[in-house]
Amino acid sequence: MLSEKDLKQIALRGITEKQIETQLKEFETGFPFLKLEAAAAVGNGIVAPNENERKQYVKAWEDYKAAGKRIVKFVPASGAASRMFKNMFAFVDADYDVPTTDFEKKYFNEIEKFAFYEALDAVCVKNEGKGIKALMAEGNYKAVAANMLKAEGLNYGQLPKGMLLFHKYAEGARTPMEEHLVEGAFYAASKGEAHVHFTVSHDHLEFFKAKVAEKADGFAKKYGIKYDITFSEQKPSTDTVAANPDNTPFREADGSLLFRPGGHGALIENLNEIEADVIFIKNIDNVVPDRLKPETVEWKQVIAGVLVSLQKQAFEYLRILDGNPSEAQIAEIAKFVEKNLCTNPKNNKVDAAYLRKKLNRPMRVCGVVKNVGEPGGGPFLTYNQDGTVSLQILEGSQIDTNNAEYMKMFTQGTHFNPVDLVCAVKDYQGKPFNLPDFVDKTTGFISSKSKGGKELKALELPGLWNGAMSDWSTIFVEVPLGTFNPVKTVNDLLREQHQ
Repeated sequence: MLSEKDLKQIALRGITEKQIETQLKEFETGFPFLKLEAAAAVGNGIVAPNENERKQYVKAWEDYKAAGKRIVKFVPASGAASRMFKNMFAFVDADYDVPTTDFEKKYFNEIEKFAFYEALDAVCVKNEGKGIKALMAEGNYKAVAANMLKAEGLNYGQLPKGMLLFHKYAEGARTPMEEHLVEGAFYAASKGEAHVHFTVSHDHLEFFKAKVAEKADGFAKKYGIKYDITFSEQKPSTDTVAANPDNTPFREADGSLLFRPGGHGALIENLNEIEADVIFIKNIDNVVPDRLKPETVEWKQVIAGVLVSLQKQAFEYLRILDGNPSEAQIAEIAKFVEKNLCTNPKNNKVDAAYLRKKLNRPMRVCGVVKNVGEPGGGPFLTYNQDGTVSLQILEGSQIDTNNAEYMKMFTQGTHFNPVDLVCAVKDYQGKPFNLPDFVDKTTGFISSKSKGGKELKALELPGLWNGAMSDWSTIFVEVPLGTFNPVKTVNDLLREQHQ
C-alpha cells in the first residue's frame, strides 16, 4: 500500500511506517466509546472550596512560589481566527448589501464598541477614502466588513486570535497575547520572573515574536518583573495521514499522501519539552480586561494551591511507600487516593504497587464552571484501561449517543470544562515525567472533511486535556463563571465582560 516515495515522505516528517499503519487501521476500526460511571458534580468529583479554604489555598500557592519553583504559563495559540468571522464572511458574500441577520445588525449597530474600531476606521480611510461612518451612511456596509477580513485591510480573517485587538484601554487596545502576559505577571511569576510559552503556527511565528518584542518590555516595567517568553510549533511528526471513505490513504493530485494537523492533542509533545515544576494551561481567547482580572487571578491561585497541597501529600506518601509501610499506612494512603485524588480501584487489588502507580504520575487540577450551554467537554467519572474509575474531561464525540443513560449524563451534567488547568509534571524525586507515556491512545476520534471537493476522513489525536492526560491524577474545582469568557464569534467581544 505504501510506496518507496511514500516512505520517504513519511520519514521527512519524523513519522514511522508503523505509525501510519496504525492510523490507517484506526480509520477501519474507529475508536471505542468511553464507559461512564457518572457526570461529576459537587460532592461527587468536584470540590467547591469555601472562603476560608480558598484563603488557605492562596497562601499555599504564595508559599510555593516563594520557594523559587519554576512556573510556566502555557498558552495554545495556534491557528487562524477565521471561524470567529464566519458570519461576516457570509455577509460579504451574500446577495444583499445591508445588514439583515440579527448577527449582522448587532455587529454594525455596536461597531464603535469593538477594540479594533479605530484601526478598522483607519484602513477604511486608506483603502476606500472614507471612514466607517461615511461608508455605512451610504449603505456600503460590505466595504467595512471586507476591510476587517481581507489581507489589504486588517486581515482578521487570517490572523490568529492572539493577534486581534480584544480590549480597549486609555493607552491603546490590547490583544489576547498581551492579556496573557499581564495575567502571567499576576499569578505565575516567581522570584520576579514570569515564564510564558505560546504554541503558534509556523505562518504566524514571526508575527507573534515581533508583537512580543514590541509589547513585553512595557509590561515588565509596569509590573516590576522580567519576562521569559518562548514559542513552539506543532511538530510535523504529530500530523496524521488522511484517508478516503474506503480507509485507503488519501492522495494529493501529485500522488503524495495528505497529512493533517493532529489537533490540540499533538501539543502534549510541546508540553513535554517545557522545563517547569508547575504549568498553567489556558486557551488564548479566554481573557478579560484588567478591571475583571482580580477574580481570575484569585481562582488561579486557588486551583494552584489545591495542586501543590495535594502534590505535597502525595510525595510524602510515596516516600512512605519507598520504605516498609504498615497496614495502617497502606489503608491511609488508599483512602487519600480514593477520596482526594478521586480514583476508585473498583476490582483492582489495593496494595503498595497499586498505590505507587496511582501516586507517581503527573497531576492536574482543572477549574470547571456551571454549565451554561457553551459547546465543549465536561467532567465525568470514567472507567480507565486498567478497570479503575477516575475523573476525565470528555467531549461529546467520545460518548455513545445510542446509550440513553450516557446521553442523560452528558446532557444533564451540571458543569463544563473551560480549559483552565494547572499541572504538576515532576515526580517526587524532582525528575520530569515523560508525558506521552500517560496518553490513552484509544481516545482519538475521526471526523469527515474534504479537500479539493473530495471527501476524506481526518484523524485527531487524543485531545490535550482529554485522552492525552487520561492517566494523570485529576482533580476538579468549581470556579466562578466570571473566569470563563471565551470568544467564539466576533460579536462575543461585545459582551460586557470584554468591554
